Amino acid sequence: MIQTINWRKLLLILAIGAIPVLSGLLMMDYQLERKLEENAQVSVQEAVFSIDQALGRMEASLETILPLAGKPCAEVLDALDQTVASSPHLRSLALTRGKQAYCASDMDPLEYLSAFSESGQRAKLAFDAPSSPNAAIIKIQKPHSDPGVIATAYGRLLRDELRGFQDGLTLLLEFNELYIWSDGDSRDAQRPSQAEYNQRAVSEKYGYVVIGGYAKGYTAQEFRLSLHQVLPSLVLVGVASMFITYLGLARTRKRKADTAAIDA
Repeated sequence: MIQTINWRKLLLILAIGAIPVLSGLLMMDYQLERKLEENAQVSVQEAVFSIDQALGRMEASLETILPLAGKPCAEVLDALDQTVASSPHLRSLALTRGKQAYCASDMDPLEYLSAFSESGQRAKLAFDAPSSPNAAIIKIQKPHSDPGVIATAYGRLLRDELRGFQDGLTLLLEFNELYIWSDGDSRDAQRPSQAEYNQRAVSEKYGYVVIGGYAKGYTAQEFRLSLHQVLPSLVLVGVASMFITYLGLARTRKRKADTAAIDA
């Protein structure tokens, strides 16, 4: 009978010690999941804002050059070259008339630039620029402007913006069927993993989509890192709870023994 009572007390002490450890782990897991989910939601919106600003700087160059559109190429080519040289975010500028490119600061064929002008798209990601066959290129224009201006920039303009989000979240930009992210693009053999807490946001101004998500296994990895930091404290609380419970049971047993002795 005495042995049974001792086992019950031992199990009670262990259970009380385990409660703060288990509840702490559950709370840590819940907080981590909420943190990652909220960060993904906020980051895709912030990425849209950041990319819109980058494209907006390109668009500002269109406004600067627009008064030259329609003028003879020989008169304005130097101005195009000077603008590109003084604007680190630009790769090239081209003028259009009747949706046909007729003057450009770069070596891309005018027919190639005209195809973008005729598409009516405001912004486009491309990997087929004849003068830069291995580069990601972003093209931008005002579709309803005639005569008009086309500006192009290298993909690093977008990648630099995405690299500003250094929190483990993978952000990817989709322009129709093509995509780009900080470490690759559509030409890669495989898309980056974004399996956990996947979120999307659309740029109302330029039409691209930002997709954000954590790689498969990222949550488990973060949980393990947090566990190494938090577990010692939780175990300490559990041990303290067991010790307090043990002292309480010991006092109760002593009072019962004293009462029994008095009654005897």
